[in-house]
Parts: sequence; structure tokens; C-alpha cells
Amino acid sequence: MPNLDDILEHIGEFDLFQKQVSLVLCFVSAAFAPIYVGVVFLGFTPKHRCLSPGVAELSSRCGWSLEEELNYTVPEQERHGESFSSQCRRYNVDWNTTGLGCVNPLENFTVYGNRSSIPLTPCQDGWVYSSSGSSIVTEFNLVCEDSWKVDLFQSCVNAGFFLGSVYIGYIADRFGRKLCLVVTILVSAISGVLVAFAPSYLWMVIFRFLQGLVSKGSWTAGYILITEVVGPSHRKTVGILYQVAFTVGLLFLDGVAYAIPHWRWLQLAVTLPCFLLLFYYWCLPESPRWLISQKQNDKAMKIVNYIAKKNGKKLPARFQNINLEEEGGEKLSPSFMDLVRTPQMRKHTFILMYNWLTSALLYQGLIMHMAMAGGDMYLDFFYSALVEFPAAIIIILTINHIGRRYPWAVANLVAGAACLIMALIPEDIHWLKVTVGCVGRMGITMSIEMVCFVNTELYPTFLRNLGVMVCSSLCDVGGILAPFIVYRLSEIWHELPLIVFAVVGLIAGGLVVLLPETKGKILPETIEDVENLHRQENPWEKIIYLHVQTQEVAH
Repeated sequence: MPNLDDILEHIGEFDLFQKQVSLVLCFVSAAFAPIYVGVVFLGFTPKHRCLSPGVAELSSRCGWSLEEELNYTVPEQERHGESFSSQCRRYNVDWNTTGLGCVNPLENFTVYGNRSSIPLTPCQDGWVYSSSGSSIVTEFNLVCEDSWKVDLFQSCVNAGFFLGSVYIGYIADRFGRKLCLVVTILVSAISGVLVAFAPSYLWMVIFRFLQGLVSKGSWTAGYILITEVVGPSHRKTVGILYQVAFTVGLLFLDGVAYAIPHWRWLQLAVTLPCFLLLFYYWCLPESPRWLISQKQNDKAMKIVNYIAKKNGKKLPARFQNINLEEEGGEKLSPSFMDLVRTPQMRKHTFILMYNWLTSALLYQGLIMHMAMAGGDMYLDFFYSALVEFPAAIIIILTINHIGRRYPWAVANLVAGAACLIMALIPEDIHWLKVTVGCVGRMGITMSIEMVCFVNTELYPTFLRNLGVMVCSSLCDVGGILAPFIVYRLSEIWHELPLIVFAVVGLIAGGLVVLLPETKGKILPETIEDVENLHRQENPWEKIIYLHVQTQEVAH
């Protein structure tokens, strides 16, 4: 019996139908960007100081500039040899006292002696923020002792990613890619709207968790659906385009955030368009590969004929029946144990899990570490997103001739080496540090794009969505660990996180070499196909195997 890849060679591997499906599904990838990194704008922490009752009136009476007001009324502390206005403490004085002068009014409190001896008190009356816009930080005062709540806000969405990766992957393999995609889009959009209308911090975190629980599932289901409707020679192209759509989503988010500096309106602006994606229910077919794996060949053939008609091709008569040769002739159902039951499946699973962890750890870690230098938030975000486009171009130019494995390994090695070099560059050569950091960001971006589509090529059809979901769940673990590694270790030594990233990245590059090459290979349909992949990589083993078989037949 012919398989689907054989049929696609005759009706079009990447013709009009596949191009339309790829373009339409790219909106899912772009819509995921605000959920994944939206905290950069939703949780933006502007410069702030304690609200001191009476200061505003005194400043207005004296005609102070902002600089004079800060100099006269805000305490300064020493940290790392640099003076900065205290954001969490204020002078414990009564600014409503009559007779305060306009030139150094603290001198009126002579009972305290010099300025440094004046006692400080926590910000009991709130804060004053320098930003004209709003964020969850400014609305719920998530600063000073409550600054950890911003981390919790992002950790909750990552926790949702992690938990949703497993059960939504099972649903997609059990009930189909299309149903999983539409349902998760609906729940994610509703949750996103609820976040915008959350009356309190607690409810906002709950709705954010629900959004994370389903949103990554919709992104991955869309990715799986794209790769399953194209031929093997075009999977890398659609995979990279799907990743590029995410980068376009980053640029879109940056522009919308710049135009709408108020977090509730921003959340609505990036969420409401997602409801339009529900039209996928009527304009997208189910994956024919999934239907074949579920023994629904009649439905699969209807979709195959539709693809042929859409592409202006005619299905040859000998391809009127397709079938998946399954073990035991029974319909295959996904199982977690299948991911580690056999030697090659087990090796693939553990290496892929580690590389997903590494990709997220270095991707987010580099962004956080480079952002510690400060600068314009919108420009910095824009430049860091632009770096991802060259990464996609390099992949297209290399893996078509070289393959997947070696460019992927080199990308990890470059990212790890860049982190090590950054740690050794002195702080006063800032331009060189930033340049090397961008090279590292490009390398780890390439690694993320590679692991996405190679992951789909190393699992059989009935396990593919579950395998991708389970392995990519380690990406969320990396996202949870990244802020702790960056901010905690940097207190010991500012460059220590980079050393950790370098070691992790270099190990990932070495492990990738142990995976089989999937360039130009048809997607495996059974676990036996996966186990045979390594024999195709080792011709000597194949020769020895055939020699032994020949001897057995002779006897």
C-alpha cells in the first residue's frame, strides 16, 4: 500500500493548498507571541519612589523641577558604588510641617542632625511612578516587598504551558489536530479577555494560568498540522516559516504596546483578534495522516482528493486506497510508555527533552541578562526580535544541503561559546559584549527552530503530537528556571549565569550529534520505523546485518 508521502509527490507536496494552510496557520504562531513574552510590557516596572504626603504641595509652592524635588525629598542609598534614589523607603518626616524652606527643606528638621541620620520608613502611602502609562505593576503596586508577584504572574503562564503540554498533546493524538486546535484557541481567547477584566491580582493570575494551560497546545497543534500536510522535502520550510511568524508576532506586539501603553487595553488589543481564528473550524481540514493512523481511510481519501483538486492535480487510480501498516493490524493509540519503551525512542526522547530545556533557558536567559543593562524598552525589544530573522535565513541556506543535525549542533555550540566569551569581556567594552550577545541570541534562536521541526520528524504519526508536547514541556521548565539563574546567580557574580548557560549549551550541541539525520526522510509511521532510522545512518551496521541474514538463509 502507498503511504501519504507517495501520494503527495503526485498531487503536490507544497502547492496551492499547502501554501494556503501554512499561511492561515501562521496566525496561530503570531498570536502566541503576546502570551509568551507579553509580560515584558504587561509587567513593566517603571522608575518609582514612595508617595510622601505633603511633598506635592511643597513642590508646587516652591516651584521645584522634578530633579529638585527628588534631590530634596527622596533619600539616596549606595549600592554597587553607584548612588540611586530609594524606591522602597522614604524619610520619616512630616512634609506638612509649617515653615519648611524651599532650599534644602530637610535642614528644618535639625533634631535629626545631618541628612544621612534621618530615619527611613517603608512606603506606607503608596508609590509615585514615572511612567504615564499603566502596567500590572503600577495598578497593583507590585514593587519592593511585592515585586515577586510579577515573577509569579509569568511563572503561572509557564506552569500552564507545562501542564497543558501533556494532556492537550494526548487530546490532539486521540481526537484529532483540528478539534484540539479550535477548542484551545477558543479557551485561550476567552481567558485572555478575562485577564484584561480581572478585578484583582489573584483573579488575574488565575486567568493567566488558564490561558497558559491551552495556548501552547494550540501553537503546537498548528505546527503539527502544518508539517503533516506537506511533503518531506518541504517540512523544514513550513517549520521555519511558522517560527518566523512568531517573530512577526513579536514585532506586532512591540508596535501595539508602543501605541497602547495601558496594560488592560493592550491585553484586549492582542487577544480579541484571536476570536477570528475560530473560522479554522470551517476552512481547515483534519490532518489526513492522523485519520490514516486512526484507520479512518475513507475520510482521509476525501481530504486527499480535495488537496489534489485544490492543487489542480489528478489523483492516479493506483492511489485510490491508502493504508498505514500498523503493528498487529490494530489501530494505534498513544501511550506515554511508547516514548521510552524502545532504545532509539528512549534516546530521542531524552536528548530532545534536554535540548528543549536548553533552548528556553538560553533564549530567555540571554534576553534577561542583556536587559539588565537598561535602555529603551521598545527599541531593545525591537532589535532583539530582528535578530531572529537572520537565524531563519541561515537555517534555510544550510540545512537544505547539509541536513538538520550538524547545523543544529553548531547553533548550540555557537550559543554556548558566545555566553562564555561574553562572561570574559570587560564591562567597559559594552559594544563588544552586546555584539557577542546578539550572536548567541541568533544561535539559540536557530536551535529553537531546529528542535521544533526535528522533534516532529523523530516520532511516528500516532505518537507525534504527544511526543512533541511531552518533550517541549521541558521548554517551560527552562522558562521557569531562567529568571532564578539570572537574578540569583548574578548577585554572586554578574557573569556567573553566562558560565552556566555556556556549559548547558555546549553539552546540548554534543548530544545533538547522537540523533539520526532526518533530511529527506519520510515521516515514520510506526515505532519500528523509528528504530530503523539509526540503521540508515550506519551503513556498516546495515552491511553486517544483511550479511548475518544471508548466512542464516544459506544454512
